[in-house]
Amino acid sequence: MELLRHFRSPDYARAVLDELHRITTRHWVIMEICGGQTHAIMQYGIDQLLPEKIELVHGPGCPVCVTPLELIDKALAIAAMPNVIFTSFGDMLRVPGSHQDLFSIRAAGGQVKTVYSPLDAVKIARENPDKEVVFFAIGFETTAPANVMAVIQAQNLGLTNFSILVSQALVPPAMHAILGSPENRVQGFLAAGHVCSIMGTQEYPPVAEQYRIPIVVTGFEPLDLLNGILMTVRQLEAGTCEVHNAYPRVVTQEGNLPAQAMIRKVYQVCDRQWRGIGMIPQSGWCLRPEYGAFDAEKKFDVGHIQTQESEICISGEVLQGRKKPHQCPAFGTLCTPRTPLGATMVSSEGACAAYYNFSRSGIAE
Repeated sequence: MELLRHFRSPDYARAVLDELHRITTRHWVIMEICGGQTHAIMQYGIDQLLPEKIELVHGPGCPVCVTPLELIDKALAIAAMPNVIFTSFGDMLRVPGSHQDLFSIRAAGGQVKTVYSPLDAVKIARENPDKEVVFFAIGFETTAPANVMAVIQAQNLGLTNFSILVSQALVPPAMHAILGSPENRVQGFLAAGHVCSIMGTQEYPPVAEQYRIPIVVTGFEPLDLLNGILMTVRQLEAGTCEVHNAYPRVVTQEGNLPAQAMIRKVYQVCDRQWRGIGMIPQSGWCLRPEYGAFDAEKKFDVGHIQTQESEICISGEVLQGRKKPHQCPAFGTLCTPRTPLGATMVSSEGACAAYYNFSRSGIAE
């Protein structure tokens, strides 16, 4: 608790904010890539304390939000099958597909179970040899080690009734897609600390150099974020474009090498659809051919399912930093956490949910 108080100290926060007000001379647009950072910014009112010239926009770093609609529909189709136990983290259960969600499947009699680890799903498969057990393996680089470990353990146990439905996304290609768009507004990035705890910081210097943009790796406590913003603004004001690590207590340059090796053993890089954004080349991981027996999409023959996004929801523009959630005509009316049109409203890391839950007047300016 003492450490937590340190990273939430009002005195330190005031000092950082005073420095930001002193050095900021121009309008700067900074994107925090991670949905967890977005929620912390809104919860602690950081956006309201910054100089008016600093604008924060919200990136696609919410794995639930960017899981493509067609994959949600594939998950629903598999979960509805009579001999399947479909397992998932709890935040996926209310994410809307084209017509329903996993809660609806469970209410209709489907065996949908919430787990806290993919290894829990392996245990369920071992205890239910007469059932097909599927784990919804979503996430960025952060969740990949646990997901591939589940596959390795299932293989070691000789389980033929376990598989994973993979929606594993990679952050650097998404940054390329955002920065390379003619509609890009982002001038600086706050990179996600938990992703970098696995992958390190070595992937980011080429991005910073190519687009002439500062990137600062930061954590999730108020002072982590404020310090990251300060380091970014200092670079913007000086005209530099380097990668700085404002989260050294967790992140190193090389990252977690054993975890990276395990990921490479089971996964290979592939093209990936991002919900609301579209196809980003080489932006995901999928199972290597030698682990194809654990691929639920192939095992249950749901690859043919195609979908169409809601014409009302602007989550794709929100995820690319082009619009704020309250600029959506459905925000807070047709679209609420109880009746979400898109995953950004229902996810625990979604920008729309952050604006809805933490804004003082129901709409965050």
